[in-house]
Amino acid sequence: MNPKTALLLGGSGLVGRFCLQSLLHDDHYGKIIVLTRRPLQIENALKAKQMVLDFTEIDRVPLDATDDVFCALGTTIGKAGSQEAFRRIDLEIPLAAARRSLELGAQQFILVSSVGASSQSRNFYLRTKGELEDKLRDLPFKALHVFRPSFLVGSREESRLGERLAIPLARVVQYALMGGWRHYRPIKAVDVGHAMVAAAKSQHQGRIVYEYDQISRFAGR
Repeated sequence: MNPKTALLLGGSGLVGRFCLQSLLHDDHYGKIIVLTRRPLQIENALKAKQMVLDFTEIDRVPLDATDDVFCALGTTIGKAGSQEAFRRIDLEIPLAAARRSLELGAQQFILVSSVGASSQSRNFYLRTKGELEDKLRDLPFKALHVFRPSFLVGSREESRLGERLAIPLARVVQYALMGGWRHYRPIKAVDVGHAMVAAAKSQHQGRIVYEYDQISRFAGR
């Protein structure tokens, strides 16, 4: 089988860095196109094609044909500065990338969403994540892999107060989170990144949702 081409958004983020690392070390992918807002230090420059761009121009920049799209793009309302800016980063840009990638031949879209994501949620953050999932589901990808991690464990470039406070507590009570509460267990960002690539190689079709147990299984935990 010919090596696949992957398109990655959010390669500088906590999960995106590990997804990129996994893609670079996997012979299933012969080329990785990394869309980024600032230059990244990438270990295998021969395999990765880095494109620095304004994501709002994704409809207009020339892109190569691609097979699988990995989207780990995301922010917080506090960092974005407003709900409108957050919605642009977490919904409008990924959706524009999905539509553009279909024109380039993409077959799969692999998305990092959030536990509790629902277009019916009263929480703006979770409602926005859910709306993106719904809109992606309406697009003609052969497979839509949706990852819904809870608290992500790992070292971020930026500090998130909510996670700094919640992760230690979640670690203490994680083994009390049983049954329907298991998907709220904290999970390592490296596991999510590696599981994204494993899921893309699984040949599953349709819309598949991965929460704590499914992510851990694909990460080999």
